[in-house]
Amino acid sequence: MTGSDAPPSFRLAYVPGVTPAKWVRIWNERLPDIPLTLLQVTAAEAPGLLLDGGADAGFVRLPVDKTVLSAIPLYTETTVVVVPKDHLVAAVEEVVAEDLADEIVLHPLDDTLEWEQLPGKPAFERPATTADAIELVAAGIGVLVVPQSLARLHHRKDLTYRPVVDAPASRVALSWPEEKTTDMVEDFIGIVRGRTVNSSRGRTPAQEQPKQQRKRPDAAGARRKPAAGKGQSAAKGRGGSGAPKAAAKRGKPRRRS
Repeated sequence: MTGSDAPPSFRLAYVPGVTPAKWVRIWNERLPDIPLTLLQVTAAEAPGLLLDGGADAGFVRLPVDKTVLSAIPLYTETTVVVVPKDHLVAAVEEVVAEDLADEIVLHPLDDTLEWEQLPGKPAFERPATTADAIELVAAGIGVLVVPQSLARLHHRKDLTYRPVVDAPASRVALSWPEEKTTDMVEDFIGIVRGRTVNSSRGRTPAQEQPKQQRKRPDAAGARRKPAAGKGQSAAKGRGGSGAPKAAAKRGKPRRRS
């Protein structure tokens, strides 16, 4: 089978912390004949995979090179600090970066936050991954500041997290190569943006009814509505109007004393 004979398919990359299940379900409902393949990649690998043609689109963490990749920002995550459950931070609802000044703050090599200045004290060595950093937090080596979705992804019963209100935030976007905006990419963009089947790009919108058809119910209703003159005449004929009663009263002779 040649490449041109291969059935169509859609390859969707996504970075850790993103849950694409909702959008995949809608795709399968609307386009059941086009299989969707999920590819989990690191945040650093995602842009290169899209540019190399390894995926048609992907959920990535911003920023990306907008000269070659299109991106639709979807949401901004809350940034949290992961600590052991018996840590002092666990006793408060939220912290600021300055509250971590005396802490060893782990900075994994796959960190997705853009820090101008890292809080706390640096560790002796940077962990290779966020998963490795979580293990060090559990061992009491330090604390870790990450997007909330990553804290949930690496959840442990002996750890908890609290928001860091002034920390940089991670933004998640749908991205694809600028020069490869295919019909399937447009379909997926429509799903992510919440378009209905009829309003999605590349789909034929439902035809509007002709104006005459839309006006028929109103016209019929207007014909069924009785005219004002007819209604008054009918009321007089039935004696239901106040005017005939008043006239009859004025015409009644008075009893002589």
